[in-house]
Amino acid sequence: MIRFSIPIHRLAAHLKRGGLIAYPTESCYGLGCDPRNRKAVLRLLKLKGRPQGKGLILVAGKFAQLAPYLKLLSPSEQKKLQWDGAQAITYLMPAKPSAPRWLRGAHDTLAVRLTAHPEAAALCNALNMALVSTSANYSGAKPARTYAQCRRLFGKRVWVLPGRVGKCRKPSTIRAWMSGKIIRE
Repeated sequence: MIRFSIPIHRLAAHLKRGGLIAYPTESCYGLGCDPRNRKAVLRLLKLKGRPQGKGLILVAGKFAQLAPYLKLLSPSEQKKLQWDGAQAITYLMPAKPSAPRWLRGAHDTLAVRLTAHPEAAALCNALNMALVSTSANYSGAKPARTYAQCRRLFGKRVWVLPGRVGKCRKPSTIRAWMSGKIIRE
């Protein structure tokens, strides 16, 4: 069981108010927020310098945290989302029409990943929600891999959570769910 250095209710309140966080993921620190909070997502995009049309990735500790955003999947299709431990895979999946445009960008799909990073998964599970997860950097720059790098980059604009990034050296592979085509390797 992972213990957080801060009370989870304080972090949940910060996210509910539209706060931004940085947290360790498989290959780098992720910059995130509550995906249901439009103002938070737009603030994250502005801080990062990322165009809204590109869309964002959601990470979760379990499929139920992603289900509100995605078209219905069978249990066998849900099992295909499991990370095999060898690499992080983000899937472009058919989004529900109600999935916010501020997450999907100019797409009818949503990028989602079940994270096997223990701290990121525990965070999502403790909050009982998916989180926005984009690399903690300014667009085009090298992603932050440590707590200290995130603090230098974002200062007090982002609540940086302590932890260690995983052993992956590259960002997650992005794969189209329907065709299996690799979009980013």
